[in-house]
Amino acid sequence: MPQLKTFKDDAALAHAAAADWFELLRNNTGPHLAALSGGGIAKPFFAAVAEMARASGVSMQNVHFFWADERCVPPDDSESNFRVADENLFRPLRIAADKIHRIKGELPPQAAVAEANAELRRIASRDAAGIPVFDLAFLGIGPDGHIASLMPNAKSEVLQSREPYVHVDNSPKPPPNRITVTYPVLAAARQVWTLITGQGKTDALRESLRPDGKTPFARVLQSREETRIYSDVQ
Repeated sequence: MPQLKTFKDDAALAHAAAADWFELLRNNTGPHLAALSGGGIAKPFFAAVAEMARASGVSMQNVHFFWADERCVPPDDSESNFRVADENLFRPLRIAADKIHRIKGELPPQAAVAEANAELRRIASRDAAGIPVFDLAFLGIGPDGHIASLMPNAKSEVLQSREPYVHVDNSPKPPPNRITVTYPVLAAARQVWTLITGQGKTDALRESLRPDGKTPFARVLQSREETRIYSDVQ
């Protein structure tokens, strides 16, 4: 069942999600694997996390940072999801390089996929089906209900893949070439928190919450016992 939390604006949403994450981390003693996303909420959320880390004294030294998806661009490109996290979270907190497991979008896509899959498998524990397990995956959704780079027009090889990451070459939202986690990884994650902010997403959220919803986000919700949703969508 999804758990829906609503907020007046993106600043309140970002602060609440950051506070909840630090509550998880407060008693964490082992490695904590988090998958980050981009989108409009990324910058305020990362800034809230950095501010709260400095104020609370809660350590992030055991957090391993992965990505839910990345565009096939260099890490300094304006489209890079890594760049947003690097500028607003990693550099301000001086996160150790060995805790940052970026998807190398500048490589040929299949090489980037192979490296991302190997790196996640090297660090993550696995469930009974052999799927690598994130402790927490952060997602956003688009107006069409897509999450990560799992789009409504996904090809069958993306829908059916049990690899942790795959290449998407037909994203309807530019750029078309991306690397994304797959549905089995999101189903296996210990927690999935979806941060939804911005105009034009009311219908996508409503459709996703339907028991028979057909959006990519609906598929994630239907695959899990619990998913947390933070939303300022009116």
